[in-house]
Amino acid sequence: MTISALLVGGPTLHLSYAGLSILTDPTFDAPGEYPGGATLYKLTGPAVPASALGEIDVVLLSHDQHPDNLDGAGRELLPTADLVLGTPESADRIPHVTGLAPWERREVASVAVTAVPALHGPEGAEAQSGTVTGFVLESEGWPTVYVSGDNASVDVVREIASRFPLIDVAVLFAGAANVGRFGDADLTLNARTALEASEVLGDALVVPVHTEGWFHFSETTERLVGMFAHAGREDRLRVLVPGERTVIA
Repeated sequence: MTISALLVGGPTLHLSYAGLSILTDPTFDAPGEYPGGATLYKLTGPAVPASALGEIDVVLLSHDQHPDNLDGAGRELLPTADLVLGTPESADRIPHVTGLAPWERREVASVAVTAVPALHGPEGAEAQSGTVTGFVLESEGWPTVYVSGDNASVDVVREIASRFPLIDVAVLFAGAANVGRFGDADLTLNARTALEASEVLGDALVVPVHTEGWFHFSETTERLVGMFAHAGREDRLRVLVPGERTVIA
């Protein structure tokens, strides 16, 4: 029973887990500019096209309000998936989304998917950043997987770990995303807080995503690797090469 993962780019990760084909935050657009409250710049396209992934059983959508987590091509993909799980707010905006409140659980074949909190910035960020969710995947005989979504709070990770003390794999959205909305406070985990989250999660294998491909990611993957190495936790980090399927557990 092995979990394989393929990093498409940014927050988009394809997981083969307990017989299901699972995709996080679909982003398949070519590089380009996304005007809005804060203009976002996509620097690299997907390592593989959506068509290379085959049928998608479940999309785990952390949120829909920002194009670096759901772009145009990603929106077109949603109706083709068997099930899309996201926030209740996303469900109100997108017909194909089934909304889950924090700690709400959905059974998908042999997999239990639980929505867990995420804070997209500092305390009180929800008013500007909107609601975001993470997910925990459980299946009998399989490792437990935590997908953080765009969460910047180690305290939130601590709360999740208290409810799920046996997390085996943690997909952490890192990169220190920052568009200046909250000054120096990041919108996602940075290298230091990702390391703190890893320490909270104990022996969990950390798979970082959302660390490359967009101009507003203010830290490099190399900095994250260095932070874990200097702390003696490099054995808990698994950095994926975009486009290469890898067995992670």
